[in-house]
This record gives sequence, structure tokens and C-alpha cells, in this order.
Amino acid sequence: MASPTGTMDAPFGRMLTAMVTPFTADGAVDYAAVRRLAAYLVDEQGNDGLIVSGTTGESPTTSDEEKTRILEAVLETVGDRAMVIAGAGSNDTHHSIELAKAAERAGAHGLLVVTPYYNKPPQEGLYQHFMQVADATRLPVMLYDIPGRSGVPIASETLIRLAQHDRIVAVKDAKGDLFAAGQVMLATGLAFYSGDDLLNLAWLAVGAAGFVSVVGHVVGAELAQMIQLYRTNHAEQAQAIHRQLIPVVDGIMLRAGGAIMAKAALGLVGVPAGPVRLPLVEADDKQIAELRACLVAGGVKLTDI
Repeated sequence: MASPTGTMDAPFGRMLTAMVTPFTADGAVDYAAVRRLAAYLVDEQGNDGLIVSGTTGESPTTSDEEKTRILEAVLETVGDRAMVIAGAGSNDTHHSIELAKAAERAGAHGLLVVTPYYNKPPQEGLYQHFMQVADATRLPVMLYDIPGRSGVPIASETLIRLAQHDRIVAVKDAKGDLFAAGQVMLATGLAFYSGDDLLNLAWLAVGAAGFVSVVGHVVGAELAQMIQLYRTNHAEQAQAIHRQLIPVVDGIMLRAGGAIMAKAALGLVGVPAGPVRLPLVEADDKQIAELRACLVAGGVKLTDI
């Protein structure tokens, strides 16, 4: 796989942010802001990869045409120096295949494919879904295991079967079963990425390749440093960063939800990304005040104080 930052043990890079989708005040995609945000995340926040049109990118409420244009804008802006991974997940296998093919045509470096949600397929259905999406393009695939949203976990046995596909190379894990993930790592060559900012340091301890973060919108450089420190046998310094960032993770991930609070946080650091689309709603004044306090406690420099 030709890529700007991928390696055998970290095929999508190490520090990735699941990028929000900036909107204008009237709810249209703000493609100029998409470009500005992508450059900010890579050049100032230390990300060597970006996920576009994932959960935090509000993918359920963007059209297929918008997804392609967002991907193209990000690729044009940072595709020469960061991995750009396109969300191609759906609870409709045919639609996922179409999204994957469109992403390949646009030049994506890889695909993020979430567990089909709502219809709660059995494990054999998950296996066939992921295999068909992986068969549809030549792009490497990161599976996204998030039972809290999909309603169904990807069983370890299913992951081991899926790892036999040459293009299924990684898992973004938001399931949080570190021991089971270790068993899958032992049995396969799958690279695991932390998909839950609450567990980033713990994931490094069990062998994760890196992070797919939401708080990376404002502390990506610190998270990248945490990864580097841990990988170079400086665990205590990595732990110090983890502790420093606890208020930031609290403020963004444990309040009103990732996309809402990530956009609010970007506004506070002077990189506005506009509103969210319904059914999400804007953070209220109390939530913004709490978020501001959390960011300050975590050492984030704000533009409005």
C-alpha cells in the first residue's frame, strides 16, 4: 500500500483524528472550512492521519455526494503528508460497497467500515458484510467495532476470520475489551487503534498501533507525543500526558457527545467548524462553560480568555 505515513505495524499512521464536518450557519457543508481544519489538524495538531465521514463527521446526515466532496477537499489539502481514511460504513452492504468504490475513485488511502447498525445482524452476517466491502476495492480496511452504537460487537472469532482477508488490516476498537483484543492481536496481524479516548494509554499498554481520537481536534500534538514516549520506553512521561489530558477527555467525551463538544472546543481554540446538523443540537451555555473549564484545566490555550 502506497501511503504518506503507513507502516506494516501501523498501516494507517499512529495519531489520527476522526474529523468533524464543518457546516455553514445554514447547515451546508463548508468546504473552505474543511480544508482549513484538515491543515490545522495535520500541521498544528500533529495528526499523521484523518478519518473523514465517520461518526464524529456526522456521516449519518451527510449525502453521498457531500462525502465525496469532503474527501476530495481533505485529500487535496493534506493527502501528500497524512493518511486520509474515508468512512464507508452503513447498515446496508450494497450502500457500503458503493461508498467504498466512490472513496477509491476519489483517491482515499483507506476505508473505515463500521459494524452495521440497527438491524443487528448475526456474526455470519457481519463476516459476509465486511468481506464483500473489502472485496469491492483495492483499499486497506479498518474495521470499526463500536457495539454501543451498532448494537452488535464483532466477536473475536469473527475478527480472526476476517483477518485472513489481505485488505482487512486494522480495527478501530470502541468495545473496550482489552484482553479479548490482545487475544486477537496474538492470533492475527491486525493492528488495533484506540477508538475511545478514555482508554488511549491503556490501549498502548496492550499493543495498540495508535489512536483514532476525538479530543485530537485540540490536543492531537500531546497525544502524538504520548504515543512516541510510550513507544520509546518512556512510560512515566506518557502517563503524565495522560493525566494532564483527563479534564480534556472529560469535557469533550463525557458531556454532550463527541461531535457536539468537538465543534464547541474548536470554536474555543479559534478554529470554528460551525453548527451540527439535527438530530444533534448545539451545546448550551452551561455545557460550553463546563467545557471551557475542562480545556483550561488540561492546558489547552483558548482564544476567548
